[in-house]
Amino acid sequence: MKAVLEKKENNKVYFNFELEADKFESAIQQAYLKNRNMFRIPGFRKGKVPRKIIEMNYGKEIFYEDAVNIILPEAYEDAIKELELEPVDNPEIDIEEIQLGEPILVKVEVDVKPEFKLGDYKSIELERIEYNVTDEMVDHELEHVQDANARLLDASDREVKDGDILNIDFAGFVDGEQFPGGTAEKFELTIGSKMFIPGFEEQLIGKKKEEEVEVKVTFPEEYHEETLAGKEAIFNVVIHDIKEKELPELDDEFAKDVSEFDTLDEYKADIRERLEKDLKEQEKIETENRVIEAVLEISEVDVPNGMVESQIDDEIRQLDYRLRSQGMSLEQYMEFTGGKIEEIRDEMSPAALNRVKVDLLLEAVVDAEGIEVTDEDLEKELSDLAEQYAAEDKEEFIEDMKKGSLDFIKKGIANTKAVQFLIENVKFI
Repeated sequence: MKAVLEKKENNKVYFNFELEADKFESAIQQAYLKNRNMFRIPGFRKGKVPRKIIEMNYGKEIFYEDAVNIILPEAYEDAIKELELEPVDNPEIDIEEIQLGEPILVKVEVDVKPEFKLGDYKSIELERIEYNVTDEMVDHELEHVQDANARLLDASDREVKDGDILNIDFAGFVDGEQFPGGTAEKFELTIGSKMFIPGFEEQLIGKKKEEEVEVKVTFPEEYHEETLAGKEAIFNVVIHDIKEKELPELDDEFAKDVSEFDTLDEYKADIRERLEKDLKEQEKIETENRVIEAVLEISEVDVPNGMVESQIDDEIRQLDYRLRSQGMSLEQYMEFTGGKIEEIRDEMSPAALNRVKVDLLLEAVVDAEGIEVTDEDLEKELSDLAEQYAAEDKEEFIEDMKKGSLDFIKKGIANTKAVQFLIENVKFI
């Protein structure tokens, strides 16, 4: 088969190829055998009507469409291999008039992977990112654990104060009418948590158990529910219970209760070590992102819309998978949020475009620097995956992985190497 490249405009390619006459005839016969049970003609048993009879009754073109669908996919794949093209979207195909016994001309228009023009990525200068653990960070983490281990004591014999935990009923009204979502019973509210509209929690301070309180507030102008934004509201609140937290002493006994350490100093040292590890990981991620962003700024690429749409398709499937793992379908999620699939796609579009650009960038660096994935790299990655998924039989897991396609894993390894290469060649100041 001879494929002919007609022209290329930016990322769009126009080419043509021919479907051979004898192969098309064979495909027509396959289409006939596949569909003959669908035809009923007097004098013939179902499924036994000869092809010529069907064509006489329905026209000789009756099997053309199915025949094209049978022969076209493989012919298209052969054509793009012959022309060494990398399509990134479904092609637009035009087939000229079919004449039996003659080759059929197929014209194709398709978006292909764009050329990524790398900037001078070895001359980039960036400010180094460094995070250090402070005593305040350690104390904050310790206070969080202290708060999580606090005892709740009944304080119903006094007035509400900041920090108390209340059990309340409330009903909200705007212009004298209750509004959806503004009513609840036995709701647990921590005073000072800023969970409610500004001004709501403060008006409960100084009140007592079983007291009925009228709380007047104004919804913020940028409130997420547009029908309530900027509106004045009245909440009728009943306080059923008041509790206060009793924090444990920060001493060695506390350390023994909440950790594997015998002293508070040992526990604080462990907290510092964990924070340092977390900050180093944050440094790494932010450095990678800034380096990639800097290279993108000095590089050029025109991303076809089809690549972005394919990326969004992948992310929609991932969202659907995550929702189903939580017992909810994508359709139910949209009903619950009142959103539409088009709106979700629009929201995803900017991030999807950036992810495609990053992927193309790293692929360009891999090619430019001749970065290779060794057998040792692959073995290590498979071993890490086995540990990540807590495989019972590590060797069996690795062998099963090797039975499938490893291209995706190899690409991930190559991209990781490309990122590391970029970081090593950036000048940090």
